[in-house]
Amino acid sequence: MTTRSSAEALFAGNRVTLTGYRAQHFGWSVEDRVATITLNRPERMNAFTFEMIDAWAAALVECRRNDDVRVVIVTGAGKAFCSGGDINSMGDRLASTPDKRKNELWGRIQRIPLAYEDLDKPVLVAVNGVATGAGMDLALQGDIRYAAESARFAETYVRVGLVPGAGGAHFLPRLVGTAKALELFWTGDFIGAEEAERIGLVNKVVPDGELMVQVRALAERIAAAPQLSIRLIKRAVYQGLRNDLRTNLDLISSHYAVVTASDDHRQAVEAFKNRKKG
Repeated sequence: MTTRSSAEALFAGNRVTLTGYRAQHFGWSVEDRVATITLNRPERMNAFTFEMIDAWAAALVECRRNDDVRVVIVTGAGKAFCSGGDINSMGDRLASTPDKRKNELWGRIQRIPLAYEDLDKPVLVAVNGVATGAGMDLALQGDIRYAAESARFAETYVRVGLVPGAGGAHFLPRLVGTAKALELFWTGDFIGAEEAERIGLVNKVVPDGELMVQVRALAERIAAAPQLSIRLIKRAVYQGLRNDLRTNLDLISSHYAVVTASDDHRQAVEAFKNRKKG
């Protein structure tokens, strides 16, 4: 079964309505239980605006509550994944007060990592090109990252006297270790896709023309798996990063008790028994 949701239907009743400018630069669709979020501003290397951020956050909320969505793919249009925030469209920061600048992050841009944290469905990031600054930060927030061979990554904040405000200081050390994260932050150097795979920043590097094919294939495979198991595994892994061993074992035993009562588990056990009989 194939389900497609238009942007207008998605955001009906929400604070964000994708019309005009917003619809032109942000894409959202659902097909065969896989949602695809596309940053669609290739002429600016998908540099995001506040309107795009609002739409992105609302789309993640919809993915969480929409039963037609089992897996989420995030990618960019054109030759870039995301080059970070569009400073020109966000106004003159130098003229704004510190509390306003903080609220731009906390009240808008940082809604993205918080929305990801609330989403217990798998998120696959297809890095189709350059990911820099906040664009790199936002790429780190998915569960699995595949990169095109042409992809390049850089935490460029230090080059313009900034700090990683979109969540990079939280996510990058957890992926590549503290020392490597600090090296990338302090130098602002670019690394290629192969180096990103070597240090654990991405899971896999694929030819540019195969990126979406391979990411889509993985998404469909996960979408076809028992969903209760998929979602409880994600919860257990991320909650486990914050808890002690005893708490983690207590948590997973509760998850185990729940999944053993599911139809998926019962059907798998029956199928196994029937194969043995045959």
